[in-house]
Amino acid sequence: MRLLTYFIGCSVDGFIAGPDGQCDSSGFDGDLKAAILAEYPETIPDHVRRSLGVVSTANRRFDTVVMGRGAYESSLAANVTSPYPYLRQYVFSSSLEQPAPDVDVVAGDPAEFIRGLKQQPGRGIWLCGGAVLAGQLLGEIDELIVHRYPVVFGKGIPLFHTSFGPAVFTLTGSRIFTTGATVTTYTKP
Repeated sequence: MRLLTYFIGCSVDGFIAGPDGQCDSSGFDGDLKAAILAEYPETIPDHVRRSLGVVSTANRRFDTVVMGRGAYESSLAANVTSPYPYLRQYVFSSSLEQPAPDVDVVAGDPAEFIRGLKQQPGRGIWLCGGAVLAGQLLGEIDELIVHRYPVVFGKGIPLFHTSFGPAVFTLTGSRIFTTGATVTTYTKP
């Protein structure tokens, strides 16, 4: 069965973006950048891959990406309608029109949809964000890979936006990078 992995960057205080979607990837340089490009190249948007000269790099772990409307709209703000053309792309939204031929809009229940995807053949499924969708899919997430940047936002969009209900994960890996960033991996027991 395919796994759903929430692979996400955040601040030290657990925010994936500022209150108005602002991002600060301080620490995404040097050895962390090299590690992500080597191990998770498919998580880099196409327009960024082009600027880095790694367009033809093969996918390593994922063949599908799922994202909430807010996460997808950050691409639209950069005039990018297909941020991950080398992955099967799904955007969860009840009001978004079909934005690009290779981006599918899903209006139904995210958890039910993910359960169906997990039954299909293929590689891993990457939950790109955002916090509302991550909260809706918390029960379906098999693995968390969180890279924390050495910056404090103080306020913003949390990793998960959901009601209180502790979900237990097991620490399975932790790495520290020279930039001050960390990558921590947790799996569902």
